[in-house]
Formats: sequence, C-alpha cells, structure tokens
Amino acid sequence: MPSIKLTVNGKAASGEVEGRTLLVDFLRETLGLTGTHVGCDTSQCGACTVHVNGVQVKSCTMFALEAEGADVTTIEGMAAEDGSLSVLQQAFQDHHGLQCGFCTPGMVMSLDALLKENPKPSETEIRDHLQGNICRCTGYHNIVKAALAASGQL
Repeated sequence: MPSIKLTVNGKAASGEVEGRTLLVDFLRETLGLTGTHVGCDTSQCGACTVHVNGVQVKSCTMFALEAEGADVTTIEGMAAEDGSLSVLQQAFQDHHGLQCGFCTPGMVMSLDALLKENPKPSETEIRDHLQGNICRCTGYHNIVKAALAASGQL
C-alpha cells in the first residue's frame, strides 16, 4: 500500500492507505481524529469539512493520497494552544449554535474559512456560505448569530 505524509493540526502525520481511501476516513480511522464527521458520503452535508492548505474542503470528496505533503486542519486543531476554545467555537457555545452537535465541526470549519476570507460578513453572506452545510436541528439562526458574534458584529 502507498504511504502518505502530511501535517495535521500542526503535527507531522503519516500512514499507509489504499488508493481509494478518502481523507475523512484517513483522519478518523488512521489518525483517530473523530471530530471530522461522516454524514452523507456525497459532499452534500458538510459534516466532513476540514481545511487543506488553508482551503475549505469536504474531506469525503478527496482521496487521502491527494493530501500528500499538505497542511490539514481539523476541528481538533481549532482550539487555542492552551486548549481553550477558539473565538468561533466559544461563540457557538455562547449563542447556542448547536443542538445535537453532529454538524457543528463542519459548520465551525466552514465559518472559520469564511471569516478568514471576509472578517465582517453580513447575515446573507453567512447564510450563502453555509449552503453546503446541513443542520437538521437548529434552523441556522443561532449558527448565524454565532458567526456574527465571532466577527465582532453582535
């Protein structure tokens, strides 16, 4: 089997993978980073969203081998160095941006990418950006509120 070397959440990682192994499966099964969720396996729900070289990616649509040499950030890598929640994660907690929590890692990763690109997005821009992420519990209102809070607009 081919091997892969990459950086995940700031640390060197490697492993052997079959050519058909998806990045989400490599992260979860080989590296034990189960915060990245598998929701639909069709790239529709966004639960598997991670950052690859700073770009938002649905990891169920990318082969692990395609991430060779890449810098990957998962939800586990979002916390501050001291282990405290990131500003966005704290905003989700403070503004009740989650219910069951299944979609939350993907939502946080997607919104983090948006806030890096657009530090002060409007509610419409936030909702548009989240079109690739499905939440079946919250109705999105508090997720949007959390994003606004994290951007300093509340």
